[in-house]
Amino acid sequence: MARKFVDISVALKSGIKSDPPGLIPKITYRDHDYGALEFEQMSGIPVDRQLEGKGCAAEEVVMTTHNGTHLDAPWHYHPTMNNGERAWTIDEVPLEWCYGRGVKLDFRDKPDGYVCTAADVEAELKRIGHELQPFDIVLVNTSAGVRYGHDDYLARGCGMGREATLYLTSRGVRVTGIDGWSWDAPFIHTRRKIEETGDYSLFWEGHKAGAEQAYCHMEKLSNLESLPSTGFMVSCFPVKVEKASAGWCRAVAIIED
Repeated sequence: MARKFVDISVALKSGIKSDPPGLIPKITYRDHDYGALEFEQMSGIPVDRQLEGKGCAAEEVVMTTHNGTHLDAPWHYHPTMNNGERAWTIDEVPLEWCYGRGVKLDFRDKPDGYVCTAADVEAELKRIGHELQPFDIVLVNTSAGVRYGHDDYLARGCGMGREATLYLTSRGVRVTGIDGWSWDAPFIHTRRKIEETGDYSLFWEGHKAGAEQAYCHMEKLSNLESLPSTGFMVSCFPVKVEKASAGWCRAVAIIED
């Protein structure tokens, strides 16, 4: 049986328009000549005694745990989960949650800023002929994915609302993911709705659903349009950052042919 690996992570790039101003990742690349000087300083080995006068290449990175493709822990959403328990940080998330059967919901037709409901999720599951099982990993394909790195990325795509999120978690889903900047609808659209309605409960409602039922979600996924609706596995183990609200992950879909 052939096995196909599909990279559903984005590449972390310096200065890429992937986050709000002030949160954009910065990468400084140190070449082999720089590395040779570093080795000389660290170990006392002269540059001319290193192979071809070259040392190691390395990178210095300044970023948050929410840059690039990452897995958010319950601690990110709220200090408590499951209606009162202390929320887990990323180093406490069960590894068993991070590998499971994948399910893709195709919401690319939803307009920017649209908040998906439980009815939307139910209708899409019916369309693809899938009944959710505990620990399914649900990926949401929006119109934002193909705009990563572009000026309009932060405003693109739909998001998942409170009732859609609880629809999934009440059925045993513990990890989800989306190709947008946020699991929720883009802030620019949510703010406009709050100004119109005065309803502040609309703010971050998908994230805050984690206070009721613990779950994790990935953000800034990519290449979801290349996946089938079902019939694949997802691996998304986070980097173990102590007491952190998120960890970067190399999310991969695995398709058995």
